[in-house]
Amino acid sequence: MLVHIPNVLNRDQVQQFRTLMDAADWTDGNQTSGAQSALAKNNTQLPEGSPLAKQLGAAILDALGASPQFVSAALPLKVFPPLFNRYQGEQSFGLHIDNSIRILRGSDFRIRSDLSSTLFLSDPDEYEGGELVIQDTFGEQRVKLPAGDLILYPASSEHLVTPVTRGVRVASFFWTQSMVRDEAARRTLYDLDTAIQALVPVIGNDDPQAIKLTGVYHNLLRRWAEC
Repeated sequence: MLVHIPNVLNRDQVQQFRTLMDAADWTDGNQTSGAQSALAKNNTQLPEGSPLAKQLGAAILDALGASPQFVSAALPLKVFPPLFNRYQGEQSFGLHIDNSIRILRGSDFRIRSDLSSTLFLSDPDEYEGGELVIQDTFGEQRVKLPAGDLILYPASSEHLVTPVTRGVRVASFFWTQSMVRDEAARRTLYDLDTAIQALVPVIGNDDPQAIKLTGVYHNLLRRWAEC
């Protein structure tokens, strides 16, 4: 399941992020790569655990917590602290699959990576190339979103970033361990929640069928969730 979540960050927040990031020191992106990814990866990153990365990452986590769509789609149990990358001058990231377990360096924090996220911090007209290409059972999807928008997709998907041939592509990326491990169950819950949210304004919160559907949602979540 791919979910496009618009406006996770507003325009003012994106501008603030970019001002701080443009003045930062960037390092080789392979500092956070697994063995397979290191062979395909060519970009730069904000140093993991740097004060700026922590500051911006905390702001993103706050924004995710305030996003009903993200919470509904991901049903997050734990979110890895967001990382930040930059592509320019033909840099790219070849076909790869994200590591199944992500460990925060210097701590005992670890997650199972059920879902991957890319939060775009450059608008599409700022660069050429740089598409996120995701390959899974839903076919190939090519993603290039407005700054502030996020794409959520299965971490088990093969994916790549095409070469950036003009300008600079800046983004945040991170992983989520969901309360609902099974992807099909998570999709069912998201579809049901989306349908309920669309129906309630029409029939009202106190309608017996709305109450019954909401009960079905929570009983399924109770059955499938691990927390």
